[in-house]
Amino acid sequence: MLKKIATQQVQLGMFIQSLEGSWLSHPFWKTQFLLRDPADLEALLTSGVAMVWIDCSKGDDVRPNSVAPLPFEVPAKEPQTPPEAPPPSTPAPAVPPARVSLGAEIERASQVVNRSRQAVLSLFGEARMGRAVDTEQCLPIVEDVADSVARNPSALISLARLKTKDNYTYMHSVAVCALMVSLARRLGMDEAQSREAGLAGLLHDVGKMAMPQEVLNKPGQLSEAEFKVIRTHPERGFEMLKQGASVPEAAMEVCLHHHEKMDGSGYPHQLQGEQISLLARMGAVCDVYDAITSTRPYKAAWDPAGSIQRMAGWRGHFDPVIFKAFVTSVGIYPVGSLVKLESGRLAVVTDMNAQNLAAPVVRVFYSTKSKLPIPVQTLDLSRSDAKDRVIGRESPLEWGFPHLEDIWQQAS
Repeated sequence: MLKKIATQQVQLGMFIQSLEGSWLSHPFWKTQFLLRDPADLEALLTSGVAMVWIDCSKGDDVRPNSVAPLPFEVPAKEPQTPPEAPPPSTPAPAVPPARVSLGAEIERASQVVNRSRQAVLSLFGEARMGRAVDTEQCLPIVEDVADSVARNPSALISLARLKTKDNYTYMHSVAVCALMVSLARRLGMDEAQSREAGLAGLLHDVGKMAMPQEVLNKPGQLSEAEFKVIRTHPERGFEMLKQGASVPEAAMEVCLHHHEKMDGSGYPHQLQGEQISLLARMGAVCDVYDAITSTRPYKAAWDPAGSIQRMAGWRGHFDPVIFKAFVTSVGIYPVGSLVKLESGRLAVVTDMNAQNLAAPVVRVFYSTKSKLPIPVQTLDLSRSDAKDRVIGRESPLEWGFPHLEDIWQQAS
């Protein structure tokens, strides 16, 4: 049974079903959980959230002598002065899950990708039919994605890159959500700011739901007239989000301005430099990286390491400080990159080393000297006993290895 109570009545053992107000304003990643930790109780009591819903069938009910009765329980003949709201304070920060290896996270990340794809498909389907976007429905997606990114950012980001032409738009939104969370953390943002960045990434392309399907999914290059239509998607998306419930202004900014460039040559408003909001500048990097490393209806994917190298050369496109942080978050050689080692062996990157981006974890599988496959071996190039190093990236297509995911997904 659901019951709405004052926050000051909440006690350990209760099952929190939901909290009044936007999820962006409360101190928890989850809104449905059994309250067991005294630190979580303290964070809730000092959060400024006035009312909560509890599920008495899953946890404790209000105790008979509980203080702070509900306003609608106060007898009309005996008006009482409601208790003062607790002074605002900084909520206890959410603690992200512990970091694990890519091999340990890959299966969970795969499940998150599948759930997120279905959720975004439904969310965008509603938007296509003209219904307002409800950001509260996005919370489980952002939560799942952010938890996976905290455990290992490379796992979900790399899996989300493996899109089909048919599900590109939906999976692109999931991927940009993950990239935004990872980048936000790299820039030192707290968990609330990181999940707001993730939400913005998830919704940045919602305007494409207002685009004609024959243009959005055209297999060939767009004509000038068709491209002019597609360029309206940021503004269409902005208008759609304005009609939604509790959509943060930051998310609307990213939706409207993720195609702006630092030199003012972007669209729709030709903003430049710091005229573009911080999250929109982050969104520009994350959006482009995922787009060029993914197979789209009209273009084959570029390899991850080559994409980073090309983006680094696009002067005036990205905020250099943000781009540097982005490279640190995904690696110089992102998971799935084909690299050549000093020994003459080819290897695929299976994980990054945050302390040494030039020395990732790799799986060697081919000898350029013998031109033959060799027994697959995992090497952590940051270890002193590795006795090998990356000397450059290679093109998978030129070597005839179009399906390197078959190797890196088996990382352990």
